[in-house]
Parts: sequence; structure tokens; C-alpha cells
Amino acid sequence: MQALRLLLLFIFISMIAGCSSNQIEKVFNLNTENNLLSPDRLLVIAHRGASGYAPEHTISSYKLGESLGADYIEIDLQMTADQELIVMHDSDVNRTTDEKGSVKEYYLTQLKTFDAGSWFNRKYPGEAQTVFSEQKILSLKEIIDEFGKDANFYIETKTPEVYPKMVDELLKILEKAHLIGTGKLKGKVIIQSFSSKSLLSIKKREPSIPLVQLIDEEAKLHPKNLRDISEYAIGIGVPFEILDREKVKQIRRKGLLLHPYTVNKKEDMETLMDWGVTGMFTNYPDRLVEVREERNN
Repeated sequence: MQALRLLLLFIFISMIAGCSSNQIEKVFNLNTENNLLSPDRLLVIAHRGASGYAPEHTISSYKLGESLGADYIEIDLQMTADQELIVMHDSDVNRTTDEKGSVKEYYLTQLKTFDAGSWFNRKYPGEAQTVFSEQKILSLKEIIDEFGKDANFYIETKTPEVYPKMVDELLKILEKAHLIGTGKLKGKVIIQSFSSKSLLSIKKREPSIPLVQLIDEEAKLHPKNLRDISEYAIGIGVPFEILDREKVKQIRRKGLLLHPYTVNKKEDMETLMDWGVTGMFTNYPDRLVEVREERNN
């Protein structure tokens, strides 16, 4: 009996040694719908929160994104004059506040006095709410304090070359909040960037964090580039308009997850699901949740 057990153990070890990482996941039943990073799961990512219904990157937008069933809330990072990380897409405050100027020229206390929601009421009167005019610019710390225990965060380091201390501060905040590190739920935090240099720096310092390389040009989907990306990232994010069925297959064959942006129409969501993407950024997370549920039923 002992000899038989040893033989079975030897066969099992030999089998695992010859498996790819994806095959090993299947052997150990890790590659399931309950795994946020499973290639068999479609992620709903609330783009700047539920930004089709509320002013982007505000507490209203993030709370709504979570309530509408998004798997992740997306956070774009900029850095203030006093080296605080704030949540904003643009490098200046012109578009989404009542003030003008670059984020890096202001201290956090100054930015906190700006109106970050009235612009939405003016631009989208059909979605306007009085509470939106009371929205303020948020720091990353505030977002994590508010949502940390329940939400999953999809964070983008915006132009990190402009902010040399951005990665340092980001990792410090995530570590202090106990969101990253050994033993933490993998996928609780995903970091994306157009800067491969920024991602490689994060990979070196905290290899447990899943990384996504953002790509904005079709030419960058060359197989060699995809192969290089697969060495440090779990996936890529691309404008959905540059994709077709064959490109999706090519990306997935490299073992990469694929999270196109920004997908707001149901017919586009359905097409991309048919092609095999593994997640989508959307301003309307409820629409994508509905499409996903229809497909799963």
C-alpha cells in the first residue's frame, strides 16, 4: 500500500511539473467563477465610478457604481503639490471643477474647496441632482477609508513620469490599508498604466499586485509586444473600437486577460462577450451587469 501511495504521488508531481500555470490552476480548481482574475469570468468595471449617472470620481459616482453591481471601481490618480494622491482623470482641474489650473500646482486643502459636481448637472441636465453640486475632490485615502473592506479597486497611475513619488505613495497607502501583500486576496487591487516603466517598478517592489498594461494603438497589439507584456502583466486594456474577433483571440492565446474601454452600449457589450473579452470598463455598470446575467441564464 505504501509503495502504491508513493507511486501515485510521483505520478502527480510529474504531471504538475509538466503543466503550464493555467493548467495548474485547473488541476487545483483555482480557475473558477469565484476567482476575480479567472479568464472564465467577465468583470464589470465602473469607469470613474458610475460616471454615466453621476459626476466622475466623486463619492456619489463610486457609491452608485458599487450599488449597481460593479466588480471594481476604477480610480485615476493625480498628485498634489504636497504629494497627496487624489482621484481625478485629467492633470488639470478645468473640466471637472469650477476652477482652473494643474493639479500639481495645488495643495490638497485647496483642492478640497473646489466644486467637483456642478459641471455634470450643466452638461447632463437629464441626470442632474442637487447633491451633485456638493461633491468634492477625493483623496485616495478617503476612497479606501470609505470602501476598503467591501470594494475592489482598479487603479491607474496617470502620467507617473510627471509624479516621481506617485508609486511610492500609492504602495505606502495600499500597504497601510492592508490591501496588498502576502496572504491578501489576489485581485482586490489591480493597477494599470500606460507606463510600462511604472508597472515594472511596481512588479519589482510588490509582485503580488496584478498589473494591466494599457494600450492605445492597434499597432501595439503586435504578437511580440503582447509576449513581452505577458512577462509582467496579467492583462491589457485597450479601446474597444480597435478590437475584432481575431485580435481578441490573439490576445487571449498569449494568456492575457482583456479589459477594453469604454463600453457603454449593450450591443457592443454583447459583441465583445461573444469575442471572449474578460472584462469591460463602462460608465453604465448596470447595463453590463444585465448583459452578463442574460448570458449566464
